[in-house]
Amino acid sequence: MKNSSLALLLILIFTIGTNKALSQTKKLPKIAIAGLATESSTFSPALAARDAFRIRKGKAVLETYPFMVPDSMVVSRAEWLPALVAGASPGGAVTREAYESLVEETLDSLRKNGPYDGLYYDIHGAMSVVGLDDPEGDMLVRIREVVGTETLISTSMDLHGNVSWRLAKHTDLITCFRMAPHEDRWETKKRAVENLLDRLENGKGKPAYKAWVPVPILLPGEKTSTRVEPAKSLYDKIPAVTEQSGVIDAAIWIGYAWADEPRNHGVVMVTGDDRQQVSSAAEKLANSFWDVRSQFGFVAPVDSLAGSLKKALKSKKHPFFISDSGDNPTAGGAGDVTWTLQKLLERPEFKPKNGPSLIYASIPGPELFQEAQKLGIGQEISGHVGGKIDGRFAPPLEIKGTIEGLSDRATVVRVGSLRIIVSSDRNRKTGFDELGLDPLKTDIIVVKMGYLVPDLYNMRQDWIMALTPGGVDQDIESLDYKRINRPMFPFDTHLMPPDLSARLIPASDEFVPESKF
Repeated sequence: MKNSSLALLLILIFTIGTNKALSQTKKLPKIAIAGLATESSTFSPALAARDAFRIRKGKAVLETYPFMVPDSMVVSRAEWLPALVAGASPGGAVTREAYESLVEETLDSLRKNGPYDGLYYDIHGAMSVVGLDDPEGDMLVRIREVVGTETLISTSMDLHGNVSWRLAKHTDLITCFRMAPHEDRWETKKRAVENLLDRLENGKGKPAYKAWVPVPILLPGEKTSTRVEPAKSLYDKIPAVTEQSGVIDAAIWIGYAWADEPRNHGVVMVTGDDRQQVSSAAEKLANSFWDVRSQFGFVAPVDSLAGSLKKALKSKKHPFFISDSGDNPTAGGAGDVTWTLQKLLERPEFKPKNGPSLIYASIPGPELFQEAQKLGIGQEISGHVGGKIDGRFAPPLEIKGTIEGLSDRATVVRVGSLRIIVSSDRNRKTGFDELGLDPLKTDIIVVKMGYLVPDLYNMRQDWIMALTPGGVDQDIESLDYKRINRPMFPFDTHLMPPDLSARLIPASDEFVPESKF
């Protein structure tokens, strides 16, 4: 009996030791990271060259993600082999040369470090490239040609991105932001990475089913903010879907309104291993989206610029924010349209220094900015600003005033009671504090923006969106679309109920001619 017990004890010790050794020597999955991210208005004359992109490679890629710090659980679960991740501020279409050079550089890096167990594809989803439809889908196909069809790919996107059939086919896992403004940006990217890690670790690999439902709705982000209804309740339906045992992830894309491309429309996708749960959830979310289509409205009151100023000047609530919405550079506008600033300078209320205080944020004027750096605060200055990228609505504008603030990125020029922030270029963002401005003691603040970002939203005492001209004109029904799918809400009013049945997308390792879809 004693010998038997001793033998069992030895076996137990050996088993524990063996398992421990195996766990310590377990090979970590090799995961690549790649992606290009920008948002491109095809209604803007601007073009984005390679130098518009902030390019990160190797270790610099990991440092981008807050959840990828060296001692994080995420980092410890894989061997990370970042290729190239690049992002550009929203603007016009990307030149073909810039796109090809960035894609080829990405592919070259991927060739050097393969094979891979997984790849995290980090994109926005609304990039337009001159002469090319669906660049994110095109890039993913080319990545597949390098890494192969066995590599598990997980994609994260902006909810204002576009999901083509091709993109849905060649990715395995996919998700997008659930908030607009995008306060869940890092949470979403982490979810995409953790979905990838989980499927590699549990051995389940590619999901058995990917349901894709195109929804014939095309709306601007300023009408679909999740701060308000109906988008708030629509996106609140997602967590209950993902709690189902047979579902990995569920996502709703609003799509991007300012690109004239066939892929631009709403989409719902659900991924998982239970066919009925995946298909049913996708169809329910798509129908929920369609059912509230007529309830979407602007996230703030809207008016003409003149009407907006009238309300702001009468208001006792300060600061009163006005969005110069048509030239919103965070949505793809050029950011240098001078039309609104010209109208402000013409207003008699703002000509005396003791008039209503107004901050205009902002307009690019690199030459004037450089001159201000030389002259210094308190000096008089004159020069031209804006109108170089998008001069369709107003030409470059000459301003004359006093330098009241300086930073390494912008200057403040006082003209009457206006304080105009002149930036070194359209992509340079600057804070009020670093320029010596006190927004809380300002009557009116005009910003080149659509919906307000969280810090400005929390600061505002009142707010209105001015319907101004530019590359992201909020009156999308007046834009000259030629290539979007029709019928499409809100462009076509008498719509038959659309086909919102779930299309089960073939797995990424299954050959299906794209011409079939």
